[in-house]
Amino acid sequence: MTPDRIYLDWNATAPLAAAARAAVHHALDTVGNPSSIHTEGRQARAIVDQARQDLADAVGADPMEVTFTSGATESAALTLAGRDLQSAAIEHDCISAWTHTTLSVDTVGRVTVPDPARSCLQAANGETGVLQTLPSGIAVSDATQAFGKIPLRAARDAASQLLLSAHKIGGPKGVGAIVGQLDEDGHFRIRGGGQEFGRRSGTENIAGIAGFGAASRMAAAQVRDGIWQELQALRDRLEVLLQEVAGTVVLIGAGPERLPNTTCFALPGWKGSTQVIEMDLAGYAISAGSACASGKVAPSSALRAMRVPDEIAECSVRISLGPGIIWPQLEAFATEWGRKSRRRVQEAGAAGASP
Repeated sequence: MTPDRIYLDWNATAPLAAAARAAVHHALDTVGNPSSIHTEGRQARAIVDQARQDLADAVGADPMEVTFTSGATESAALTLAGRDLQSAAIEHDCISAWTHTTLSVDTVGRVTVPDPARSCLQAANGETGVLQTLPSGIAVSDATQAFGKIPLRAARDAASQLLLSAHKIGGPKGVGAIVGQLDEDGHFRIRGGGQEFGRRSGTENIAGIAGFGAASRMAAAQVRDGIWQELQALRDRLEVLLQEVAGTVVLIGAGPERLPNTTCFALPGWKGSTQVIEMDLAGYAISAGSACASGKVAPSSALRAMRVPDEIAECSVRISLGPGIIWPQLEAFATEWGRKSRRRVQEAGAAGASP
């Protein structure tokens, strides 16, 4: 990121943390294969083991329950393929690709789960920020957006498996994890040398895993230290200011408890994709929906499931904050966004008045 830009898209990916970068560099300089028993191999194995312990500590799990993968999408495939599980339309595509999207969603984004053992339910929605109360015994929970922003111990206790991703918490891209026991008959789909306790074969991505472990330590400390409560106060203050500069702004998912850093809002008549482009040119990185869906023309499945009208959904954008964001940056954003929104209203009025 350049100094003249303000990054407000942390739910898409968090900037690489200094601790994670240092851990990646150290691992890249480590020669051995972690499956080798000589000194160099044991040094590499120690890096993987430490990262596994750090991740387990961060979510309240046993290290033996942690399986490293290439990301949450692979974690979903390994966990869900071949199973007959239900989900809701608010889930990420990597979940809905393997499940039946039959669970009902109310208008503020909360999901009803009648049969937890046969269901998947995300811990938090990355677009609206809405948090779910995970019922005990839920089969799988995508916790990628919640991890590092709120405590996860309750989610870990409720779910048989959690899915996680490093780059959402300041770790490197291309590494994720499953936390929970995997059934040998149903889930050992990548076979070969027996790495990751035989659950996911292939030489470990030591650098990525090391960065994930370091980011997990940092994320756990930030949750304990109240960093995200401070960001929630900034988020709430920003929403008030947005409503002041554009009285017709619609806050989406603002009723129930949300991730502390996330706001999803719409200004009717100003398409979200256009807002993203105009604010990008002004030096602000924001999102029109989730990162994986932002290139699509149709409103997101999550907003459709919440029965947000298309004319509102197509004008929605998401701002997601992270540590280091300060109020003057958000105030500057709201001022520029408000200026552009007023111009849009004026242009629309002029067009409507033309013969």
